[in-house]
Amino acid sequence: MTRELRVISKTTTIQEAAGQMHNQLIGSLFVKEGENYSGIITETDIVRAVAQQMNVANVLVEEVMSSPIMTVEKNLSPHYARDIMGGKRIRHLAVTDAGTIIGVVSARDLLAYFKTVSKEVE
Repeated sequence: MTRELRVISKTTTIQEAAGQMHNQLIGSLFVKEGENYSGIITETDIVRAVAQQMNVANVLVEEVMSSPIMTVEKNLSPHYARDIMGGKRIRHLAVTDAGTIIGVVSARDLLAYFKTVSKEVE
């Protein structure tokens, strides 16, 4: 899990969101309004916008972000997180503590975890 959440405003353009992801080498940004998270924009959302020939220089994050944010409580297993992500066909899952978002787990995080676990079994 990554505890440092990267955020963006819903009024930012998709192009700016893509640039931020590229510069920070990340695949998602949480959309924050005041103290609350209202959605998440991912690489997949940006690719979908480009494929639909949206003008990414003008279209805002709020128009393509995923909402509500899919979450998993921090005390649940990586296997449970994997199952949610697989079932929902998503690659980023917010981690919560008593309903408050405290981090994010990505498909890459789970791959690293399961690779480590499988080496321990060998």
